[in-house]
Amino acid sequence: MKFYWVKTNWFIKKLFFNYFWSIPTNDKIVYLTFDDGPTENITHWVLSNLETFHAKATFFCIGNNVQKNPILFKTILQKGHKIGNHTFSHLKGWNTSFEMYLENIFRCEQVFEKEKLTTNLFRPPYGKITFKQAKKLREKGCKIIMWDVLSADFDTTISPEKCLQNVIQNVCPGSIIVFHDSHKAFKNLQYALPKTLAFLEENGYKCNVLD
Repeated sequence: MKFYWVKTNWFIKKLFFNYFWSIPTNDKIVYLTFDDGPTENITHWVLSNLETFHAKATFFCIGNNVQKNPILFKTILQKGHKIGNHTFSHLKGWNTSFEMYLENIFRCEQVFEKEKLTTNLFRPPYGKITFKQAKKLREKGCKIIMWDVLSADFDTTISPEKCLQNVIQNVCPGSIIVFHDSHKAFKNLQYALPKTLAFLEENGYKCNVLD
């Protein structure tokens, strides 16, 4: 049975206060994020939708996928979006040794550097990272980006309509919202993303990049 917070619990935010769960603001600004790409066709589709609504987003990319899709990676940047590190091979920190996890993150950094990019944004796959791993990354100047609102588009047991409701019922100023530009998530994403963007526009929200 799957369990996850759609709206991140206040206690979790307080306990892990060194992570970025949302961006404090009184303005109607939110932060769309996309994990697990770049993915041929799907990421192009996401970029097209963002452009339609004049929205910017932050893409947490897997290094291995960047190696497979370097032109698509460059397109994300050319469109004015930001990039974050999501490890080279989507490792779960809780199940990975300290040394192996940091090496995997560094390997992703090296892929980015080959494409003339550096970033201090990092999101742990599955949101699973140990205190020791996180401490080392912060010492290196990394910002560990979590989320305030989880669309759960990756969950193939929920309907696309439920995916949409997960977002629009929980979003508020400063929310960091998670989608995935992956094959697994695309059925839900294809329905929920355009409607989310329309909802945000209709309600006066602006979508900015993280920095």
